[in-house]
Amino acid sequence: MSDGLWERIEPLLPTVERRQRYPGRKRLDDRKALCGILFVLYTAIPWEFLPQELGFGSGMTCWRRLRDWHHAGVWERLHQLLLGELHAADKLDWSKAVIDSSHVRALKGGPKRVRARSTAARGAPSIM
Repeated sequence: MSDGLWERIEPLLPTVERRQRYPGRKRLDDRKALCGILFVLYTAIPWEFLPQELGFGSGMTCWRRLRDWHHAGVWERLHQLLLGELHAADKLDWSKAVIDSSHVRALKGGPKRVRARSTAARGAPSIM
């Protein structure tokens, strides 16, 4: 990961204080965890197959960090930051933008379905 990209992402990450009483193992560096997350997402390998030799920590560590950062809103803030930078540099071409319902809720919804009327002369007999 380039230093420029890391300088944009690092301020968005939540800081986690180390416990004083039972500090446990030292936390993996955020940059290494992010590199592990990007490696797994780019290669589409399962989290548990992330090679330890790469120095990105375990797959579960990277997965937990991805989950925690998602809950903290890091990805949404990064998306807004990068969109703002691109817009300021006049590098966005909105004529090629696509929107679908997986990203934007349709608040009014579609037409309401009416209940289909039965074509039978009378209800079915009970078998009880």
